[in-house]
Amino acid sequence: MGSTIEFARPDGKTVQGYLAEPATPGPGIVVIQEWWGLNDQIRGVADRLALAGYTALVPDLYRGRSTVEAEEAHHLMTNLNFGDAASQDVRGAVQHLKGRGCAKVGVTGYCMGGALTILALTMAPEADAGVVWYGYPPLEFVDASKIKAPMMAHWATQDAAFAMEGVEALEAKLKAAGVAYTGHRYLAHHAFANETAQGPRRIAVTQYDAAWAQVAWDRTMRFFGRHLG
Repeated sequence: MGSTIEFARPDGKTVQGYLAEPATPGPGIVVIQEWWGLNDQIRGVADRLALAGYTALVPDLYRGRSTVEAEEAHHLMTNLNFGDAASQDVRGAVQHLKGRGCAKVGVTGYCMGGALTILALTMAPEADAGVVWYGYPPLEFVDASKIKAPMMAHWATQDAAFAMEGVEALEAKLKAAGVAYTGHRYLAHHAFANETAQGPRRIAVTQYDAAWAQVAWDRTMRFFGRHLG
């Protein structure tokens, strides 16, 4: 359904990404990968957004690398410069979609991508809305005063990777800065919306939950429909 494209970062360097386009041009959404990399699962999220009428672009943050092994994923994530990824790769993807004619562009990401969505909302003023899925960065790196776009987040109350204490501290920060924010909490584990987080390849802290995944997806679609058109 989609294709690999190249787009420019604000600093002039180029990066590849996976682009999924709808039958009729619509608003844009930048999709940010989990720590596994740009794999078939995250391409599937972009394809699903395209079927819903959005032009979806997944920047390849790991430059062609992906893995199914948690140890290697941790290594790849640890070596990623989050500030550069948010301010250059993700912002460049937002700018690219605007340049393609998307009047409004949202940002969404899962796990590591959720953390990067929050950072991108502080570093990409062109973004018009953001949806975070169970992930946040170290809070000292979040300048909530710079978040001008409306934001929604989906949190798992049994998340062993991102503790709810951190969610509460983040939400307090967002409230103090006057961010237009809505947070939803689900009785679920980390990666509850990732359909590959089940079966023999599942790692211990993750567990797919089809029912909650659908509820969160429907809320996301309504939110983007309201803010992106």
